[in-house]
Amino acid sequence: MKQLVFKTQINATPEKVWDVLFTQDSYRKWSSAMNEGTYFEGNWEEGTIMKFLDPKNNGMYNLIEKNIPNKTLKMKHLGWILEGELNPQDWEESTVTYHLENNEDGTLLTAEVISLDEFVDFFNSKYPKNFELIKKLAEE
Repeated sequence: MKQLVFKTQINATPEKVWDVLFTQDSYRKWSSAMNEGTYFEGNWEEGTIMKFLDPKNNGMYNLIEKNIPNKTLKMKHLGWILEGELNPQDWEESTVTYHLENNEDGTLLTAEVISLDEFVDFFNSKYPKNFELIKKLAEE
């Protein structure tokens, strides 16, 4: 397991950044850096399952462990979704946590990813692109 940290300063309020991260329309725009056409199913409430799917009904699913609106959202990676079917994986304590910190320049967005070694290259190649799009959308 490796801890990866991605940060960007955004000239927008935490509320605006939160909306870009977690509303369907903006999520589809910034998550296209990972996989074109990706969308989510679920409601972001603590203790619920979120599904992240591509147009072919494949993707992954996560458990929302913590949700403090406009501040912190933590998800535990649980498994793949293949043709709409949940396929649980033993991904240990693999998580992603988004932190939004209000400051004089707007919002510092940080993503802390606890990743299995096999996914490190994926996160390192995709998250910087995600953050560029999140920043652009939030500052519009």
